[in-house]
Amino acid sequence: MIHPRKVRYGSLDSYVIDPADEGSARAGSGRGLVVLCHGYGAPGTDMMGIVAEWVQLLGDAASRFRFVCPIAPHSLAELGMPDGRAWWPLNMARLMEAVQARRFDQLHQETPPGIDQAREALTELINAALGEMSETSGGREAKTPLAIGGFSQGAMLTMDTALRGEIPAPDYLMQFSGTVICQAKWTAALKRLEHTRVYQSHGTIDPILPYSSAERLRDLLGAAGIDAEFHSFEGPHTIDLDSIVATAQTLRSLA
Repeated sequence: MIHPRKVRYGSLDSYVIDPADEGSARAGSGRGLVVLCHGYGAPGTDMMGIVAEWVQLLGDAASRFRFVCPIAPHSLAELGMPDGRAWWPLNMARLMEAVQARRFDQLHQETPPGIDQAREALTELINAALGEMSETSGGREAKTPLAIGGFSQGAMLTMDTALRGEIPAPDYLMQFSGTVICQAKWTAALKRLEHTRVYQSHGTIDPILPYSSAERLRDLLGAAGIDAEFHSFEGPHTIDLDSIVATAQTLRSLA
């Protein structure tokens, strides 16, 4: 069982899970930071179930990490989703039209209004959390291992932040049901991921972001020679169990 606490880093509230605080014998060991961002329309608590699965799979190694689940800044209460949050506003009618017509090229090229502010907020959160962890360790750790990722809109935001945010290049970048946006800007910045391991997963019957949109991201990373693992599964717009297990194994290697 995890025991999240609410912490504000910069302009974003977050749920923070520190397994080391649960009395592990390794609580005094070096720590890594894992930041996991929810998707459009989800509540701020949405990704804590994934963290709970990771903590169980990692066992004692979970105490080597701090897990942070940020809460997106925009409320969707006016759209009938009282607990729903968004990293930036979406034109859902336009998105559904693109899905039905299978025309995503323009969306791949666009820089969505509001993404720059979202990236700046997430950048501030990551740097604040890294700074706090460095102070807690008394500066004993030369480098804090960093893993970031997200689901759907949260995946796009973490990719954009890894490429264009003023943060250390992450050791691990997780893309669950994401796709390409800001394509020209991302392509120009892909060298930042030359030492980053990337995990990407996508359902082959995803009705929200079609599988072809995942292939677009896969091919973009592959053309740049990025160390990326691509996992497809027969399923909808979700995170499958195999992805949870695979990412836990890689997190263990960072501990």
